[in-house]
Amino acid sequence: MQKTLIAAAAAALFVNHAGAQTAAVSDDVVKIGVLTDMSGQFSHESGEGSVAAIKMAIEDFGGTVLGKPIQVVVADHQNKPDTASTLARRFYDVEKVDMIANLINSSIALGVSQLAKEKNRIAIINGSGSSRLTNDACTPNSIHYAYDTYALAKGTGSAMLKAGFKSWYFLTADYAFGHALEADTTAVVKSLGGEVIGSTRYPPETFDQSSFLLKAQASKAKVVALAGSGTVLVNAVKSAQEFGILKGGQELAGLLVWITDIKSMGLDLAQGLVLTNAFYWDRDDETRAWSKRFYAKVKRMPHMGDAGDYSSTMHYLTAIKAAGTDDAKAVMSKLRELPINDFFAKNGRIREDGRMVHDMYVYEVKKPSESKGEWDYYKLREVIPGDQAFRPLKDSACPLVKKD
Repeated sequence: MQKTLIAAAAAALFVNHAGAQTAAVSDDVVKIGVLTDMSGQFSHESGEGSVAAIKMAIEDFGGTVLGKPIQVVVADHQNKPDTASTLARRFYDVEKVDMIANLINSSIALGVSQLAKEKNRIAIINGSGSSRLTNDACTPNSIHYAYDTYALAKGTGSAMLKAGFKSWYFLTADYAFGHALEADTTAVVKSLGGEVIGSTRYPPETFDQSSFLLKAQASKAKVVALAGSGTVLVNAVKSAQEFGILKGGQELAGLLVWITDIKSMGLDLAQGLVLTNAFYWDRDDETRAWSKRFYAKVKRMPHMGDAGDYSSTMHYLTAIKAAGTDDAKAVMSKLRELPINDFFAKNGRIREDGRMVHDMYVYEVKKPSESKGEWDYYKLREVIPGDQAFRPLKDSACPLVKKD
């Protein structure tokens, strides 16, 4: 009888454990929401590429986790914070989304990361760059994965200062990302003995920067720093060439340049640009292999946003499997605990402030004569180790960071 009771208790425990395992996945599905720019000026830095990368990760993971299906829902925020907030609330409240991904446009990422905290869900940011996301605006429910303005400023700013270009003038997109990028780069410039002569802020939706560029040209600053991105940056580089800014002895610094921007400009215009990036498709055998798979789906080479969306999605699903649940708190704990070793990053780790720490790379755009073919654009100038690339925790204003 004793053996029978023990066996019955063991069987009951097994059943209860199995039931708990089933219940551990909310709504019997793990759902990822891609909130991105599908149609606007940042769509080439996110959009269809982001969706494709995330779907690749889900497919490579096997399509299920903890025995439950993984689903994707997609929405276009149109670069409108109010629209993004409404869509994010619908994702969390109605669609029962567990994690919102990409979130290009820093104003939008800042808002949605706070909403993730409020709803006890997760937000993983790859498209946006504002370093505020892991500084004063950090949350226990959000991760900033691919890059940030601090790392961009550290890489490109230091490279230009080392080359002897001490005086700077900023053309800055007038929204959260541009402000953060100008502030972080200004700090680097001044710390290395440089000076900022002036700056002009432009509406992010503008397509004519003629008047702004003329002010930068008149300043005689050695560096005209473009603190923005998207089609506006591409148009600014083209206009700078037309106005003879480079011929006049000034240098252009693209503080956030995507490989799709170089494609749009062409090497004739883009040659010599110094930029900082988290990923280049031709870096090694692993990046080339994954990038060829991505190219087959999207018909262009991936950039750091695409690669970051894939890597972070794989890491998220791995964390769910390790946690045995899709509960946000348990998954966030595993996301921070587990190292990241894939084609995107080696020995990557997520700090308590939500910053994913990994190496960054300073590249220079090749001359047309140096390129061996389409998408062969970059030559490596410097590798910045992860512990040097991002804001040190001792300087952080994130309330989650414990300090002595």
